[in-house]
Amino acid sequence: MEALPRETIVDVLEDRLRTDILDGRHPAGSYLPPERRLADGYGVTRTTLKHAFGRLAQAGLLETRHGVGTRVRDYARLGGADLLPMLVRHDSGWVREVFEVRRGVGASIAERAAERGTRPQRAELGALLAALPRAEDADAVQLADVEVHRALARATGNRVYVLLTNTLFNAYLPVRSLLKGPFTDPEAAHRRLAPVVEAVTVGDARRAREAADTYLRETERIMLEGLA
Repeated sequence: MEALPRETIVDVLEDRLRTDILDGRHPAGSYLPPERRLADGYGVTRTTLKHAFGRLAQAGLLETRHGVGTRVRDYARLGGADLLPMLVRHDSGWVREVFEVRRGVGASIAERAAERGTRPQRAELGALLAALPRAEDADAVQLADVEVHRALARATGNRVYVLLTNTLFNAYLPVRSLLKGPFTDPEAAHRRLAPVVEAVTVGDARRAREAADTYLRETERIMLEGLA
């Protein structure tokens, strides 16, 4: 059986349009050329163009007004954190900014988890941490590490922390293969994260915050070295 193509023409067009928008070829606030001219320029049908427009509108880059046209949204002013995965894939420079936020949010989460975590939540953290050394490769270790941080966010009892954690991980998980440095050695990954979980487990909020800050800075340093 012949394998299906991995990308459709709509996928390719969406990527081209997104790149042109993020590179400034279609500036924020400007209207795109008329559909027929734009479709001819990209060598596609108007139906294909409409499908790509729909995806980019859903992503928050375009807005279409009937009888007026399709305009590029000012995503820097109006967009939300849900745009981060797309922006990181387009420009790896966003990763550093994601990590800066990750440090601040992660330290606060560890502190709150130590203050508020329940006994079952602390037991769950211990079990998830114990899974790290058993992960079979760097990707599996990284994903196991992510689950520990999701559990820390849940232990705060604050659902906004949970959503922020999801957002930050979603931002760089698509490029995680470039950020696997801290996770190539499962035992070392376990040793780095263990002080955070231990401090949360005993309810020491100050130590949990400090341990999280140390962990986040160290893993960030290793990941950015690999990215460079």
